[in-house]
Amino acid sequence: MNKSTLTGAIAGAVAATAVGGIAGYKAMNPKPEFAEVLEVKPVTRTVKTPRQECHDVVVNERAPVRDTNRIAGTAIGAVAGGLLGHQIGGGTGRDLATVGGAVAGGYAGNQVQKNMQDKDTVSRTETRCKTVHESHTRTIGYDVRYRLGKEEREVRMDHRPGSRIPVKDGKLQLNAPDASS
Repeated sequence: MNKSTLTGAIAGAVAATAVGGIAGYKAMNPKPEFAEVLEVKPVTRTVKTPRQECHDVVVNERAPVRDTNRIAGTAIGAVAGGLLGHQIGGGTGRDLATVGGAVAGGYAGNQVQKNMQDKDTVSRTETRCKTVHESHTRTIGYDVRYRLGKEEREVRMDHRPGSRIPVKDGKLQLNAPDASS
C-alpha cells in the first residue's frame, strides 16, 4: 500500500469512527421529547365589576300651597268670630264684641288653615339607584413546575398543561397541543 492510500484509509476510519461515535452518543443519550409536569398552580386575580342596583321608594312631601296668605281661613274665621261676638251683649258692647270676635276669629281661622296646609302631603314614587361591586375570581394563567432531563424548573403558561409538555431542540413548546399520554 502506498502512503497516500494508507493516509486516506486512516482518515476515513477516523471520520467514520467520529460520525459513528456522535450517532452512537445521540442514540445512547437522546434529547428528551417531553418535559414531565410535576405541579400546576392556577394563578388568579379578583375582579370587581360595578353595576347599578335600583329600587322604588315612596316619597312624601308637602303639597304645594295654593293660598299662601291663608285668605280663606282668615275670612271664614272672621265671619264666624263676628257672628259669635254679635251674640254677646247689646248696643255699643255688641258692636265691640262683633269687631273683637271678627279679629279673634280671623286670627284663629288663619292658624287653622296654616296647620292644615302644613299637614297636607302628596306621595310619589321615586327610583333610587346605587352602584354596587360584585367580586369574582378569574384565572389568568398557571405556574407549572416541570422536569426536563434531570433539571426542575418553573414556567407560567396561559393554559393548563397535561402531564407532559412537548420539547423541541431543548425548548418547551408552550403553545403545542396537550401531550398527555
